Amino acid sequence: MQAPKADEREGATVKPIQIRGRSLTAVALHLEGAADANFYNALDAKLRQTPLFFENAPLVIDLEHSSVASPEAISALVAELRRRRLSVFAAQNATAEQASAALAAGLIVLPGGRDVPIERVSRSPARSARPVKLLAAEPEPPPAATKLITQPVRSGQTVFADRGDLVVIGSVSSGAEVIATGNIHIYGRLRGRALAGVNGDGAARIFCHALDAELLAIAGLYRTSETLGPDTPRQNVQIYLEGEKLCVESLK
Repeated sequence: MQAPKADEREGATVKPIQIRGRSLTAVALHLEGAADANFYNALDAKLRQTPLFFENAPLVIDLEHSSVASPEAISALVAELRRRRLSVFAAQNATAEQASAALAAGLIVLPGGRDVPIERVSRSPARSARPVKLLAAEPEPPPAATKLITQPVRSGQTVFADRGDLVVIGSVSSGAEVIATGNIHIYGRLRGRALAGVNGDGAARIFCHALDAELLAIAGLYRTSETLGPDTPRQNVQIYLEGEKLCVESLK
């Protein structure tokens, strides 16, 4: 006689699905007016300035001041953004028509939120280019806490300390990303991206034993590997803001 299958045995149970919440920082692209050639030219210029900053970052389209509304226009906008390797997943501040078009394009629809700049925008932008506002949603601040990671952060991984400082005992590989609302401490080599003070804390700092980063950012002000010259300290360094300048100096 054939033995009964596991799910036919008396008392057998199916392991329940676990659903857990996760906090992340999304980038909101504020589209003003139409998604025309001026918009894409301005967007492309901004992406050239920060070739790594928006890679694989969750992106929300803010439609509050946009005239883009038809399903065809929304779908074309999503396709153009994804062609630029922007990970679009949602729309916010949409009218009923825009929300319907966004859903048809495979996006989810979010209510409007409170935003904080992730990039310092020039006070005198060129009049020929439409300004592209890039903002990150700022949640209500929970009680501060330190997140401790006791192993290296591998390529493709993202670690986010959404309640304070992040401490990594190990290295951060190229292609990895560490993010914190407070300070970041790396007891190893930093080869990937480190973003501290992401909720706008200009007093946040980044500390690491060895610096070889793809991108450094504090409160939205950033430097990429291309701007770290040969005179930049590389061993036992701290990175901090001094006015509008992101400074790298050796720990004394």
